[in-house]
Amino acid sequence: MGHPFPIREIARQAGLSEATVDRVLNGRGGVRESTAQEVHRAIADLDRQRTQVRLVGRTFMVDIVVQAPERFSTAVRAALEAELPSLHPAVVRCRFHFRETGPAAEQVRTLDRIARRGSQGVILKAPDVPEVTAAVGRLTAAGIPVVTLVTDLPASGRVGYVGSDNRAAGATAAYLMGQWLGDRPGNVLTSLSSGFFRNEEEREMGFRSVMRARHPQRTLVEIAEGQGLDATQYDLVRAALERDPEIRAVYSIGGGNNATLRAFADLGRACAVFIAHDLDHDNTRLLRERRLSAVLHHDLRQDMREACHLVMRAHGALPPAGPALPSAIQVVTPYNMPAQPAE
Repeated sequence: MGHPFPIREIARQAGLSEATVDRVLNGRGGVRESTAQEVHRAIADLDRQRTQVRLVGRTFMVDIVVQAPERFSTAVRAALEAELPSLHPAVVRCRFHFRETGPAAEQVRTLDRIARRGSQGVILKAPDVPEVTAAVGRLTAAGIPVVTLVTDLPASGRVGYVGSDNRAAGATAAYLMGQWLGDRPGNVLTSLSSGFFRNEEEREMGFRSVMRARHPQRTLVEIAEGQGLDATQYDLVRAALERDPEIRAVYSIGGGNNATLRAFADLGRACAVFIAHDLDHDNTRLLRERRLSAVLHHDLRQDMREACHLVMRAHGALPPAGPALPSAIQVVTPYNMPAQPAE
């Protein structure tokens, strides 16, 4: 087996003679299987310890750039800060650049400032538009690795994406919607914060494809550009409800769920099924109050941990690894909520 360690070092780690280690490594026989396993374990231990040595004393300054409502940005910050101790012996220090909405040019200016000032990495949630993709290219050219968070920029030079399979999440929402509505009549309101976030577009495509295949009789009514903010979401939902008296259910892709429920209540309309995303402050409370049917959630702490690992790998501080697997999609109801909900 290939390895970078001298036989003497392996023998010392395993507590065996150099001759025994040599026989195992070169397949010469005459060695018990348990002894051979000790040699392989010693090599694995040395490899892990070598990684730790590479990390000792390393400080990674990482910029977190997120366009999202405050409730989600707060969850990102809390998840990352909760994971920082697990990254020991490396030290990760963070600079946060959060904004709820605004033109892409503002986010591009933030990314370009980071490129000029320098950083060990950028964790980015941004709309998938050409100017942002170009800014990611400039960061990459400056030697700054970029990891996309929960929504991808696949045409950019990012080193990786962390988050769930959004198309599968949308399909899961459609499956639940069909099961829970059953034979009851009614149309479904789908709500996006913006058409420029790839994760929301993929969720909508997954939802629409399953609904079309399994429940073609149901009309899907789409609203967008509420930015996930209650102030703008309310008017969009109320107008949709006034136009279509048959809306009976909601698939909330982009948030603003307090406002959506208020619009239903103000018009005296019932919402039979309401499926949302992410256990943020608002959705945790609404789910406890039984005002949401279910929340599709994934482990944001796992995402932040993997994003930091991708930054470290880009700097050679961790060994290479295969592509990160998508975060598992959890269907959270009022009856299986985490003991300590995501903050």
